[in-house]
Amino acid sequence: MSNGVSTSTDKIIVDRSRSHRNKAVSKAVRATRERLQSSSKGNQVFDRDMLAMHASAVLQGASIMPLFVVLVTAIGVYINPSANLLGWALLMLSLHAINVLLARRASRKEIAAIETRKWRSRLLAAQVLLGFGWALFAIQDCSACSGDGYYFYKGAVLLFAISIMAMSTFMLRLGVLCGFLPAVAVLFAMSFFSRQVLDIGMTAMCAIAVVFFHYIADRLYRSNLTLMSYQSEKDDLIAELEVAKSMSDEARRRAEEANLAKSRFLASMSHELRTPLNAILGFSEVMSSEVLGPLANPTYREYAGDIHRSGHHLLNLINEILDLSRIEAGRYDLSEEALSLLEIAEDCIGMVQLRARAKNISIREQFEPDLPQVWADEKAMRQVLLNLLSNAVKFTPQGGEVMVKVGWTAGGGQYVAIKDNGPGIPEEEIPIVLSAFGQGSIAIKSAEQGTGLGLPIVQAILAKHDGQFILRSKLREGTEAIAILPATRVLQSVPAVADAPAIERRRKSFA
Repeated sequence: MSNGVSTSTDKIIVDRSRSHRNKAVSKAVRATRERLQSSSKGNQVFDRDMLAMHASAVLQGASIMPLFVVLVTAIGVYINPSANLLGWALLMLSLHAINVLLARRASRKEIAAIETRKWRSRLLAAQVLLGFGWALFAIQDCSACSGDGYYFYKGAVLLFAISIMAMSTFMLRLGVLCGFLPAVAVLFAMSFFSRQVLDIGMTAMCAIAVVFFHYIADRLYRSNLTLMSYQSEKDDLIAELEVAKSMSDEARRRAEEANLAKSRFLASMSHELRTPLNAILGFSEVMSSEVLGPLANPTYREYAGDIHRSGHHLLNLINEILDLSRIEAGRYDLSEEALSLLEIAEDCIGMVQLRARAKNISIREQFEPDLPQVWADEKAMRQVLLNLLSNAVKFTPQGGEVMVKVGWTAGGGQYVAIKDNGPGIPEEEIPIVLSAFGQGSIAIKSAEQGTGLGLPIVQAILAKHDGQFILRSKLREGTEAIAILPATRVLQSVPAVADAPAIERRRKSFA
């Protein structure tokens, strides 16, 4: 059974076996953009990354909390020499060890999308345990202390603890609230029962600090989430560009193979086709002209004429395909020389005059006199004018008129304009007509045979001359084809050297 991957080495089309990569990358890019547009969805998508970053931050700052607890205990024992703070310190170090072990386990485990909520709940539970430890610190009292120094000590410790927890857990949403909610609740209960101003003030100060640091942590969380979204989108776009580059390289290689195969085919088939065509054209012309004697059946003479016309059409098609392929391959070399567009236009009009008279078509000329010569390829320019004149005569109805103009352009160049009063071309079909093998609806319905290569060859030849081809047409109003050569190809006449005045010899003077 085929898997959809071609293994042929002789194919001349783009290999689409890698298209699934581009589709996958495009899907990832669309998902990233949806994450950016919806913050809630983005939070769910990046939850695993945020949990991993939180675990890494806890492990990196694992030594900060023990040092802070030891410092707080030392100061507290100095102020209030009792054994309660030592027990609290051992409890806090144990709870912190549990938090670190849980973070280490989370960092070593590949958290699946289904387990994200469970691990987030575990990490929040560890913060709640630490919060109970700080709640135990909040209920510590010093009966032997005089003044309000112990209140300031507890308030300063709680503020430092809130700030440390906010900076270390901002990648875990609600970490600050869950961590210090027990402590705030204990302070609120103490102030409610004691009714003292210092207890109420400490409760209000800690509550405001928790809300403020929660706001700061939430802003940091959202900023980090946005940066991760941008990073993800950048990575997806880079991957898409890499896949597009690889596909373009593959397409270019296939195109080069196709171009080489086409060149080899044309090089071999042009000779193989032209050799029998010459015999077909020659013998069919001899038979239709009855050079060797009359044919017994007049139908055979008609058949011979049909064979000759079909062979001539096929030969023209081969020649035009070869010309277009040489132009596309960049092997169409111009043999440039000084020539006159007026003379070429007159010669080409004489060549199509017989066909025009057969359809009772009049060809009018409007030439500007004394046009200077241009620097161009004579054979190529004859081909351009013959193609345009042949198309005009072909699509002009019986008794129509063709106007040929040769003159100056506004930029100092020269142009040849051929206008007919035929059926015209719809404006939306002009790009089709200018493409290779493209034919308009009028040409398809016409009885005249065509290859659809004349106008593309004209356009390519004029481009080789740095010129321009303009096709103007409207339905039922006729068509005008304009071939323009730039001013750089116009040869201006220069007076002879003998007619120039002689320069008087300058006499030398010596001091």
